[in-house]
Amino acid sequence: MIDIAGAGAFGTSLAIALARAGRPVRLWARDGAEYMRQSRENTKRLPDIRLPDQIEVTDDLDALRSDILLLAIPTQKLGSFLDGYKPHAGHLVSCAKGIDLTTGLGPASLLSARFPDKVAAQLTGPSFAVDIARGLPTALTLACQDATAVTTLQKALSTSNLRLYGSTDIIGAEMGGALKNVIAIGAGAVMGRGLGESARAALMARGFAEMRRIARGFGAIDETLSGLSGLGDLILTCTSEKSRNMRFGLSLTQGTAWSEDSTVEGVATARGLAARAEIDTPLVDAVAKLSAGEVEFDEITEALLARPLTME
Repeated sequence: MIDIAGAGAFGTSLAIALARAGRPVRLWARDGAEYMRQSRENTKRLPDIRLPDQIEVTDDLDALRSDILLLAIPTQKLGSFLDGYKPHAGHLVSCAKGIDLTTGLGPASLLSARFPDKVAAQLTGPSFAVDIARGLPTALTLACQDATAVTTLQKALSTSNLRLYGSTDIIGAEMGGALKNVIAIGAGAVMGRGLGESARAALMARGFAEMRRIARGFGAIDETLSGLSGLGDLILTCTSEKSRNMRFGLSLTQGTAWSEDSTVEGVATARGLAARAEIDTPLVDAVAKLSAGEVEFDEITEALLARPLTME
């Protein structure tokens, strides 16, 4: 049995993928558990996709007693969730992306700090929940400091369509997943303003350089950012309107209201990292100010283009 806490789109999609591979799954839902049990659908998050019979849906946190627990809880809500819940599992796998504003930690690092007696891991990479739920081929990074645990979790969580690549660089995996959201907001703003594909490509390339620079400052291994959890996820979220971070960026420059109830993790990440004196973060700073409504897009674009010329 594999337990999953959080029946949002991503948690539900993982439950579907694992159940289709023949693994029994217990999925905890804060709300709507009875409806999901009866209808075998998560209509709000993944409409028209049936929940396999191998998925047991519960609203009882104490029922989660398997050795592997996937935590599909948004990063900014993870700390408060853990305030009232101590997991039974020995292996805790974060499926969220971002940086906790209270502690400054990534989600897996937050798990390690809260539960030093347990094995914490990070699942991240280029993936849309609907693709996973539909059984489309997807590759992700599974990062854990314990190399033996990486192998154990890879075997337990990989399926014929969901391929997990292992890493022992938790910081790199966390930072890649967090920072690509910030750059995706910028990419959405660029496209919403009509600056074109060339401008988006430039922003992605310079954004990737900034991601690597920031991650190194946090102690990440540079090569990690060139993999699925960094570059792979950056490409996906900057080029598809399935990305809510990109859609949020589009709304900033198209003058449309943002009414979706989904979390835009890139906003919190940009706010938490902006203006760090020891690291040059012009794009992160720009996204933080733009998201907060402190500057107009044209003003921030002019300032970025007027920066001193440098070697690449």
